[in-house]
Amino acid sequence: MGNNQSKVCCSECGSSRSEIDCFIIDGKYLCQRCLFGNTSPVQIFPIGLVANDLSRDDSDFGTKGKGQTSEIRLFKSQKRFIYKLEEENHLTVVYYLHKSRSVRSRFNRGYDGKEVGVFASRTPDRLSRIAIQDVRLIRIEETTLIVEDLDAIDGTPVLDIKMKWSNELMDGK
Repeated sequence: MGNNQSKVCCSECGSSRSEIDCFIIDGKYLCQRCLFGNTSPVQIFPIGLVANDLSRDDSDFGTKGKGQTSEIRLFKSQKRFIYKLEEENHLTVVYYLHKSRSVRSRFNRGYDGKEVGVFASRTPDRLSRIAIQDVRLIRIEETTLIVEDLDAIDGTPVLDIKMKWSNELMDGK
């Protein structure tokens, strides 16, 4: 088995691991076992891709580009799952942060400068690389959803789409 992956040393347990099996956190390598124990990774397939004019900028949090409208281009195989979706005004989009950078456990949050950890922020640089955002559905064209206020950059894999849950649904309004 030829493996051309370079080896690195985990900063917590000291074991030698393939670089691909490690994460960089606070500038140090940590192996999957130290981060996640003996759990196994899960396999998730995208259902489509985001198309818009947004790209990642050089800051920790920002994007560059214009427009608040994005297209979610579902794969043709997903057409069967959009039945009556046009009746919903708001959706929750689950997507994969494919341009994520190394993770810092603490940093100054972008909008207020407060020092926080990853879970107290909206940084795209996270271990799971999963993001969730509520958007407004403008219209559907075939298998393309046109939405407003999606923070995902061009080319982002979409993992799931759900109707947005609200208290009004619980109250029967």
